Amino acid sequence: MLKLSVLDQSMAQGRHKGAQALQETLEMAKWSETLGYERFWVSEHHAFDSVAGSAPEVLLAALGAVTNTIRLGSGGIMLPHYSAYKVAEVFSVLSNLYPGRIDLGVGRAPGADISTAKALATDGHPKFEAFPRLVAQLSEYLWEENTHPIISPKPAGDIPIWMLGSSLDSTQLAAKRGLPYNLAAFINPQVQPAFMEYYREHFKPSPSCSQLYSMLTISVFCADTQERAEMLAKAFDINFYRFITGQKQGSFLTPEEAALYPITPQLADFMKSRSVLRAVGTQDKVKEKITNIAQQYELDEIMIVSNIYYLEDRKRSFELIKSAFSDEI
Repeated sequence: MLKLSVLDQSMAQGRHKGAQALQETLEMAKWSETLGYERFWVSEHHAFDSVAGSAPEVLLAALGAVTNTIRLGSGGIMLPHYSAYKVAEVFSVLSNLYPGRIDLGVGRAPGADISTAKALATDGHPKFEAFPRLVAQLSEYLWEENTHPIISPKPAGDIPIWMLGSSLDSTQLAAKRGLPYNLAAFINPQVQPAFMEYYREHFKPSPSCSQLYSMLTISVFCADTQERAEMLAKAFDINFYRFITGQKQGSFLTPEEAALYPITPQLADFMKSRSVLRAVGTQDKVKEKITNIAQQYELDEIMIVSNIYYLEDRKRSFELIKSAFSDEI
């Protein structure tokens, strides 16, 4: 039975957009729990003034306080920025505050531009090459009975360490370390089913994960009409393209503004490349696309990210998606 989860990347606008994004994330967590989603994760982004993602571990503590049952997690902690010991301590505390509800997702990406990554490093040198070693250390701190130095408080039960990634390197590391795996198709739409095939074929059980577990994160834009869904997806694509090409000046375009934005051949190619592993449309169309992707990749779970401009459209998207699968989940 396919499970559905949420990756929140709330992006707000206006003078106090960062603070507003935090409030929208809290509201989305409560909404996702009400709808019955499996888990709610928050990402890590730095030097991005409209995203509530600079300190996901702090945000998780706040999310736990406003929810009751939904699993909460990091999607993810960008481990090369930090000490594995410190991350183990933080998530051990979280697991004691909210027993049985905390997921620790870790990734290698900077979550920022390179200048910000250098600022995050205590010596000005990011440690991306140390990622496999840091994952091993983190596993030992959280899974071993006796560690030096000790972790206090002890983790409250198992804290799943999820391997997050968008390339074959992360697939290989997840299989080798025996970790549940979340493949980020919303970041790299060129990922292939062969990634998951490798994971299934080479998975080695670990103390925390005796059986493999596969998840794919995709972008979904669901609305009451096909036209509205496509408008919301188009707005995100244009805003994201303007951001990565250095064209964004000030706030993001609204869906209404994006509808009038000129589409260059380069932008058209970019938008086409993003459309492969995503679902855009009404309930029925979105359900069909999600189901096909889950079958193609042989997944245990689909995680959904909906980078939608307006909060109410975002909430409606997740409501429609969950309702579409209500008879199966």
